[in-house]
Amino acid sequence: MINIPNLIFAAIMGGLMSLSITLATTLVRIGFAKNFFWVWLELWAVAYPVAIICILIYRPFASKLTASLVKKLER
Repeated sequence: MINIPNLIFAAIMGGLMSLSITLATTLVRIGFAKNFFWVWLELWAVAYPVAIICILIYRPFASKLTASLVKKLER
């Protein structure tokens, strides 16, 4: 069964992260070129779905690893 809160979290976090990363890397790569917006939008359209899928796959592992590290640091 699909966990709706996890899906919503992945959509929001994936959008924000992919937007930020593709914006920064496009800016570094081509600067404020005349076609900057379209190049960035094309890259973001690829990165956004990849980010959502990665968050859904990696979130459980990252949560467990975080809990484990926090538990070790509290000792």
